[in-house]
Amino acid sequence: MSWFKREDNEIVNDAERTVRTEGLWVRCPGCRQVIFKADLESNLYVCSKCGHHFRIGARERIESLLEPGYELVDLDLRSTDPLEFTDLKLYKSRLAAAQKKTGLNDAIVNAIGSLGEQPVIISAMEYSFIGGSMGSVVGETIARAIDRSLETRHPLIIISASGGARMMEGIASLMQLAKISAGLARLEDAKVPYISVMTDPTTGGVTASFAMLGDLNIAEPGALIGFAGPRVIEQTIRQKLPEGFQRSEFLLEHGFLDAIVGRKEMKQYLSQALSWMTAASS
Repeated sequence: MSWFKREDNEIVNDAERTVRTEGLWVRCPGCRQVIFKADLESNLYVCSKCGHHFRIGARERIESLLEPGYELVDLDLRSTDPLEFTDLKLYKSRLAAAQKKTGLNDAIVNAIGSLGEQPVIISAMEYSFIGGSMGSVVGETIARAIDRSLETRHPLIIISASGGARMMEGIASLMQLAKISAGLARLEDAKVPYISVMTDPTTGGVTASFAMLGDLNIAEPGALIGFAGPRVIEQTIRQKLPEGFQRSEFLLEHGFLDAIVGRKEMKQYLSQALSWMTAASS
């Protein structure tokens, strides 16, 4: 077959036609429907057919929650390679590739702004950066957000999206669990509200520490939340897990979550929750 077609006395290049439409449509993994990407974006990356919540980046989450004029802070921190770690690739190469891909120095973004009329501090994790893994920079960035909340007495919101601790940094990564948990204990003593928002996925050391330490622990629909993954658990106990195991609906039913909130309702829900929490703590 020829690479061109003649239509109305004009030559049309099929390759050009493909390029023009590439990336305009997305298939939903939940219902398999094909969705116009612009419609998906306008719906906060939630499928209008089945309600499937697509993964989105840290900056998109912050933009969806805070009023215009918010400030991104603590973006200058960079991971080093204290162990000179290498597996299939050098850790330094992985960092460089992730930084180029996301435009971020690491898997976390801090922001100062207002959610409705309530001033807040937000730490949002970026899953596209080495699986949202928590290394020393992520730990330090969240610790700075906690310190800022203590200083200003503004509520803290941490939005988790992570595969867990970053193995390439060894014990320096694992110590962040205790570091952040200790900071959150000081926040609790000061009666400053902290809300944990868990998104797909929230696993490993993040779940084992700050993700489950909120005064209010909420999650998006269908989010995978747990310590070890379901396949690892099945291989360990040699039993088939229940349907929906480790999904947010299963965890809510078994008392591990306080609420499941859709992305489109998240801002209003957080605003109402913070209004009540700040009034109760004053």
